This record gives sequence, C-alpha cells and structure tokens, in this order.
Amino acid sequence: MTPKFSLCVYCGSRPGATPRFAEVAREVGQWIGANGGQLVYGGGNNGLMGVLADATLAAGGRVVGVIPDSMVQREWAKGDCTELHIVDNMHQRKSMMAERADAFLALPGGIGTFEEFFEAWTWRVLEFHRKPVGLLDLDGYYAPLLQFLQQGVRHGFMNDWQMDMLTVGSDASTLLPQLVEAARRSPPGMDTSEF
Repeated sequence: MTPKFSLCVYCGSRPGATPRFAEVAREVGQWIGANGGQLVYGGGNNGLMGVLADATLAAGGRVVGVIPDSMVQREWAKGDCTELHIVDNMHQRKSMMAERADAFLALPGGIGTFEEFFEAWTWRVLEFHRKPVGLLDLDGYYAPLLQFLQQGVRHGFMNDWQMDMLTVGSDASTLLPQLVEAARRSPPGMDTSEF
C-alpha cells in the first residue's frame, strides 16, 4: 500500500531529561501511522528515534530507516523497520532520507539532529528541494536557537525570507498537518541527486 505522505523526522538518539520528550515522539509516530503516512528516519533503535519508529509501526504506518554500516556494527539499528537501508556513510544516509521524504521535521535532539535539520533547511534555501521544513519547539526547547537565528538576521548574515522557509510550532497535532498540507501544495522538487 502506497503511503499518503512521507515525513522525514530528525530526533535524538537519547530519550532526553524528561518523559515529555518521549511522549511527544510517540504522539508524532502515532499521528504518522494513523494518517496513512510513512516515517523516514535515521534507522536507530535508541532514544526518541526508537520511540518514534515503534509508535509509527504500532499505528499501522510504514517506517523507512537509513543507517550507516558503522552504526549497525554498534548494534544501533532497528531491525524491524518496514525497510532498513544500510549505507556506507552519513552523506548517503542524508541523501537517501531526503529523496524518500515529502517534508522534514526536527524534534528535540542533539548535535546530529541539529546538523541534519540545518542541512535540510540549507538545501531548501539553495533550492536543491522545495519540500517544507518544520521545527517542533517542544516546551521551548528550540526557543534559544530561534532567538539566535534572529540575531543572524539582525546582523545581516541571514534574511527574513530564509526564516520564513521554516514552519515552527509548539504543538505536534497542529504542526504535522501543516507540513503535510504544505508538501501537497509544493511544486515538484529538484533532482535530489544534486545533494
């Protein structure tokens, strides 16, 4: 069965300091599955990544994991993904994830989440793709980052139109439909092999 949409989600490989992070990762996965969607993610079994993937599968959604072989060797891979793609390196991982997605969403996470989120957003700014990019500012987790980004605008290193390419929300149940609807309205994207 073809999924109605494919959402690439970046999030932590750790659970975070409070149960709220895992609760929302579970809500996101449940929403994807309940709405006939497909999760594309980094293929991990730990932290928010594992919670998200488990919830998507339990709700009837498809899960596409993409993980470098070095992480499989460390036993970090989630073996029961609908599709698990083992690649050689992080560049291949991110390229495949982008190709398989209609939209991107960052949940709370650490340095890996930040790096993947910024790359997806940069590719959007450079028009390597035209897919929506979302940021879930759960309980103000990303508020300091958003303030810092506005400083980049004030100092002339960024523009308001670049900020406007982000869809930011604090409530997953509102943000997820916005991203899926924006993906439906988006014109065909560029060839992601350019990544």
